[in-house]
Amino acid sequence: MIYVKFASFWLLDIAGAALFSWGIASGVGRIAEGSPVLLPAALILCGVLLRALATCAVDRQAVSAAQTSGEERRAGLWRKLLGGRLASPLSTGESATLALDHNTAIENRDIRFTPIRFNAVIGPMVVAAVVAPFSWVAGAIMLATLLPFTLGMILAGTASRRAAERQLAALGALSGLFVDRVAHLPLIRHFGAEARIGKQVRAATGDVARRTVTVLRTAFLSNAVLEFFSALSIALVAVYCGFSLLGLLPFPAPEKLTLVPAFFVLAMAPEFYLPMRRLAAAYHEKQLGEAAEKALDALAAEPIEAPASPPAPFAGLSVEGLALAFPGIAVGPLDFAMAENDLVALTGPTGSGKTSTLAAIAGQLAPAAGRVAGANGNPLNADNIAWAAQRPLLVTGTLGRNLAFASPGTGAEEILAVAHRVGLSTLLEQRGGLDMPVDHAGSGLSGGERRRIGLARAILSGRPLILCDEPTADLDPVSAAAIVTLLVELSRSRCVLVATHDTLVTSTARREIAL
Repeated sequence: MIYVKFASFWLLDIAGAALFSWGIASGVGRIAEGSPVLLPAALILCGVLLRALATCAVDRQAVSAAQTSGEERRAGLWRKLLGGRLASPLSTGESATLALDHNTAIENRDIRFTPIRFNAVIGPMVVAAVVAPFSWVAGAIMLATLLPFTLGMILAGTASRRAAERQLAALGALSGLFVDRVAHLPLIRHFGAEARIGKQVRAATGDVARRTVTVLRTAFLSNAVLEFFSALSIALVAVYCGFSLLGLLPFPAPEKLTLVPAFFVLAMAPEFYLPMRRLAAAYHEKQLGEAAEKALDALAAEPIEAPASPPAPFAGLSVEGLALAFPGIAVGPLDFAMAENDLVALTGPTGSGKTSTLAAIAGQLAPAAGRVAGANGNPLNADNIAWAAQRPLLVTGTLGRNLAFASPGTGAEEILAVAHRVGLSTLLEQRGGLDMPVDHAGSGLSGGERRRIGLARAILSGRPLILCDEPTADLDPVSAAAIVTLLVELSRSRCVLVATHDTLVTSTARREIAL
């Protein structure tokens, strides 16, 4: 339906061009005869207004359609990035690039390139059809230059597409590197690693710069191809019309041209390649948009698994042949089961994939093989899983709001009780209780306090499966022992899987799974 609208608008644009050209041609004829030029002037004005109307209508329709599709795409992408299954872990910068920059590239393509692409197909043919009744030879000249131009654009476009894909990949890598390094800037300064990190960033930005230059080079090449054939077509039409009027053609004239038709044909000649010129101006957006769409399609290749309908009650956890395989991490296969009330420790050296295993069980990473399900064989319902991360998400607001993030309807008394259970009593007493201000970076909070907030949030969610990532790290022995006692207590009513290096947790758990 939208292409029908674009077609009608572009036909209106060509009609305006025809009125404008006929106004010029008839005006020249009337000046040669010494007649008034009021009617030609009116035709020129009508042509200009008609083209302005058509251009505005195309832009408005394209923006509306791009915004509508962009909203739908962003909604699905946010669900995927925040809670869907990913083929491999993404850094914060890479996620931001996918969610923001890639969507913007696709919208720019839909606004600038998509409507023009349709005009580039029908526009030259319509212009040639309009010109043919006045000079079929001029129409044939236009069409003859179209084939080599199309072949040249195909060759230039293929190179441009590959360059755009490499440029977007480099931009994503640079965003991930930059965000990660900025987040760890105090640590970098502490260890005096500024020079080495600066060298990494310079190398990444240099790679982006080189790939951008390559994209611009191919864009200039495609423009050069267009300008050459456009100039050739107009020049051939101008030479033919001029020599025909002067009677200087080196061959018998195939048709009889007079002044007004010849000027009309000459004025319409630039319109033949105008859609192509517009297309070339937006071709860079097309290549970037297609490269971004390809990246998002790869992200969406692993669909979000819908829970069983209606969701089966949680009866335990079953992991069968779970294997993870992506750059830097190889885990499994793992086979284990957990009862509805259980405590299991997941151990292994740093970098062995403990956090990634928890993410796969939570449904955030797509395993290379194997299956994660409930003990009854039904798919694991995401609403039954609570995650207590090493660095839990913090939002700007109060401590109480952050503790009850997964259960916003929880009363203050219950929040306070759980906060005391996880060992936040001192923080509550010294920093203003639940009204203590918290920013997104967790300024003023220690690593252990952040972990306790994540654990309290998981407990308050009331979900039967709790995944804990290093809950006793950054704690003194007494505090760590208290957290272990709490985990044992939780395991009497919930299923608790803990990724840990702590031997106290390992010795207390019913079973240890070593990676």
